[in-house]
Amino acid sequence: MDYMINFPNIGIHLNYVGKSFFIGKLEIAFYGVCIALAVLAGIAMACYEAKRSGQNPETYMDLAIYEVVFSVIGARLYYVIFKWDYYGKHPADIINIRGGGLAIYGAVIAAIITAFIYGKVKKLSFPLLTDTAGLGLVLGQIIGRWGNFFNREAFGGYTNNLLAMQLPVSAIRDNEITPLMEANSVVIDDIKFVQVHPTFLYEGLWNLGVFILMNAFKRHKAFNGEVFLWYLGGYGIGRFWIEGLRTDQLQIGSTGIAISQVLGMVLFVAALIIDIAVRIRLRKKCSPAA
Repeated sequence: MDYMINFPNIGIHLNYVGKSFFIGKLEIAFYGVCIALAVLAGIAMACYEAKRSGQNPETYMDLAIYEVVFSVIGARLYYVIFKWDYYGKHPADIINIRGGGLAIYGAVIAAIITAFIYGKVKKLSFPLLTDTAGLGLVLGQIIGRWGNFFNREAFGGYTNNLLAMQLPVSAIRDNEITPLMEANSVVIDDIKFVQVHPTFLYEGLWNLGVFILMNAFKRHKAFNGEVFLWYLGGYGIGRFWIEGLRTDQLQIGSTGIAISQVLGMVLFVAALIIDIAVRIRLRKKCSPAA
């Protein structure tokens, strides 16, 4: 396997990007490090927001324990369900997450369900929980996506745009190399590269924009839960676009339709409709009687 990663159009050439490192004899994957940092940053952000908004930060420390466990389970189940043509024949591999296969939408769905149940049990406002934890969620996604960089995964088809990324063919799976990528491959120092959309980077930058907007306007929200609706809508429409570029889509059966694109558009439309509807209802309540 070759370990170079290049961004030729912006002049970045990384001669060695490993997938893991060792502490003694213990091998630690950079993907796992990115996920761990994402979780810690997300918890810290949620606790900060809780303190800022007059809530108890310990509530979110407690919630985080359940969120982490069930989000990992949800991410795995989501992936397995839409790859059932493989896992139905290899059930022993279902629990082998070291071999890859976690889907962020599964984690988000599980996180929402967990927060809802937690709120019911603790008699806390579910919409307020989502507003607060949502800021941590999107920050975690920004950091966690860099795990895909180290794993050379979650990339798109061929491009020659400004952020185009070159990956050695030896470092990626054959079934993710499209004919167009193959036709535009290049050989540098006897190493064959394909040039692709760095969709992990697109999503990270998109989520950074969503995170900035959520923070900029959170003090102007009209109701609890609105900030989280902004996240769902913003992330949904971004994922709809980015997923269309990827070569490793989870698809609905043999339809060729990417499930993440469908879900992304559904989230965007639903979040927009709910936000507008609640704002209209609140405005009518505040309007003086004729």
